[in-house]
Formats: sequence, structure tokens, C-alpha cells
Amino acid sequence: MGLAVCVFCASSSKIDPGHVELAHRVGAELARRGHSLVSGGARVSCMGAVARGAREGGARTVGVIPEGLVDVEVSDEANDELVVTPDMRSRKGEMDRRSDAFLVLPGGIGTLEELFEIWTARVLGMHDKPIVILDPTGVYDPLRELMTGLADQGFARPKIFDAIGWTADLDEALDLLERSRPHIQATPEDLAEAEL
Repeated sequence: MGLAVCVFCASSSKIDPGHVELAHRVGAELARRGHSLVSGGARVSCMGAVARGAREGGARTVGVIPEGLVDVEVSDEANDELVVTPDMRSRKGEMDRRSDAFLVLPGGIGTLEELFEIWTARVLGMHDKPIVILDPTGVYDPLRELMTGLADQGFARPKIFDAIGWTADLDEALDLLERSRPHIQATPEDLAEAEL
């Protein structure tokens, strides 16, 4: 049985078209491997492309969009299921609840917010679902450098990188999700100090 893979990605129309093409290929490959898609529920930019790619390959798609963005992001009515939530927080909760794994594509602050929330929860042992960043063009290189620096300075524990996969290759990204790493336990010291 396939995974329900949540893809976090951009809804901006001003990005390089190559990122939109990547999202479409991600959707198509999810379908080819027998997975379903959970996404942000918009039909524009990367969000729309990943859902179209998945549907074209026969995958089930679930879109989750807050009511305040139905018109802004243009909700994708072609999804097998479109869930409209009251706000952004409930959107993320619904996406998390419906997903077995998380794939993060290049995106803006909304994508980063989604990434950090699910990454933090995994580091703290609140879930054991695999998370992979797919970044073939190096958009997130400064983020990786930042997180490494935070760990070097003691603001984050080195094991944060044990909680996430990071790759430039689509096949490797999906292989990592499918292999799923073991649960990462938060120690009492982690929780007491609240340092990630």
C-alpha cells in the first residue's frame, strides 16, 4: 500500500518555471510509485502542478486550503477531495493528520513555516513520519548553512539533521521517504531545555 505523501511547495506565480516543472514531475513519480498526494489545495504554481502530475498518473489527491485563501490561491476543485479549513493553523494540522510522509520542495515563507513545524515535531519525538527536502537547484543551501551554524553554536542539537533527509535527486528523495527512518526519541534534557 502506498504512502499518503504531503508535499509542501510554492504557490507563487513569479518563480522560475523550472520549479513548477519539478513539482509536476514529483506528482507524476508519486503516482507511478503508487502513492497518494496531500497538498495545499491550490491550482496555481507548484501546488497546482504537483496535483496535476499526480492525477494524470492516476493518484488520489487531497487538497487542504484555508477559507481565506480559496480565492487568493485559487482552490483546485479537481482534487479527489478538497478540504477547506478555517485558518492556516488548522490547515497544517489537517495536512499533517492525513499524511504518512513529508516532501519539501523549494518555496517561500509559507513552505518554510510548514517545514519548521513538522521538523520540530519530529525532533521532539511527536511523530516519526519521514521528512525529505528535495532541492535540486540549491535554493535551501543558505538554510542548511544556517541550521549547521545554529547547531555549531549550541542553539540546535546536531541530531536535527538525523530527523530529515536532504537531496537534489527526485528518485533519492522518494526512496528516502519509502525507507522511512526510525523514530527519534527526545530526551528529557531536550524537552527541559526546549532547545532544538
